[in-house]
Amino acid sequence: MKAQVFRGVNQLSYEEVPVPAIASDEVLVKVQVVGLCQSDIKKIRYPLYEPPRIFGHETAGVIAAVGDAVTNWQVGQRVVVMHHIPCMHCIYCLNENFSMCETYKNITTTAGFTPSGGGFAECVKVPGHIVRNGGLIPIPHEVSFEQASFVEPTNCCLKAVKKAQIAPGQTVLVTGAGPIGLMFIMLVKYFGARALATDLLPSRIEKALQVGADAAFDARNAELSAKVQAVTNGLGVDTTLLAVPSEKAFFQALDCTRKGGKILFFAEFPDEVEIPINPNILYRREIDLMGSYSSSYRLQALSADLVFNKRIDVEALISDHYPLQDLAAAVDRAVQPAAETYKILIYP
Repeated sequence: MKAQVFRGVNQLSYEEVPVPAIASDEVLVKVQVVGLCQSDIKKIRYPLYEPPRIFGHETAGVIAAVGDAVTNWQVGQRVVVMHHIPCMHCIYCLNENFSMCETYKNITTTAGFTPSGGGFAECVKVPGHIVRNGGLIPIPHEVSFEQASFVEPTNCCLKAVKKAQIAPGQTVLVTGAGPIGLMFIMLVKYFGARALATDLLPSRIEKALQVGADAAFDARNAELSAKVQAVTNGLGVDTTLLAVPSEKAFFQALDCTRKGGKILFFAEFPDEVEIPINPNILYRREIDLMGSYSSSYRLQALSADLVFNKRIDVEALISDHYPLQDLAAAVDRAVQPAAETYKILIYP
């Protein structure tokens, strides 16, 4: 089968690799669509992992083979593959910090080499513990593979929204109106809150309004804080969701978030970044800082419901379609987006 093999920083090789052999409790999925995620891009462009590897994890496809011991799945079923499933019995799982679980963090879905997701290939092997514990989600017949590929990123965003306790009547600032920021806007609106957004690209500012933002601003506007205060009756927003790894965006969040409000870090910053902050700002204004990493096992069913029943319009986020052989060009496009670049989908 064909796969895009990571051979080193910015080195992707479109090559022939063996179809993974499956054990008795495993399933082989023929990949139809896989979303290109910012985490994939970081793994390709920075020296974070030893090659060779096959990345890709926002995967939707068709079951191509099942092991002898697999009883609940059949060849031909359309499925979403979740590449993270926690152990459910460690101290992190018992406290519902599923993404901190070592089993969760140890990716085991693979198309060959060191297991790394495997979606950037024609087929991906799903190990037994994922097959048995809810890591395959059936796709309803009326839902496209493109739509289904959004279940995993929806879960990640939904986890952040739930952690920030976003509720009806609140106002939320989303910094960055890329694919993740736009999904945040949709989820904020779904849960009954008002969404404000910032971005650097005029097209994305306009797109934020199209998907439901009540107001959207240029992040470089020197009057940003004043504009946010104006639309919140001088109070500031209840919560800011940092969807871009920007130090400037964080300080804007401090200026725009009300006393007693929350700032949630969603985007991953480079490790060398350190943000100086006077702790009295947090103390006197009672600002809560929090982070949200990856998805939550508890939210899988709700994430699938949001996507499959079109409670959020994930199709509005899709902008580009690339064949697997052009993955390097897709990465370049994501890093240097055109005016209308949002979510990029890859087709093995």
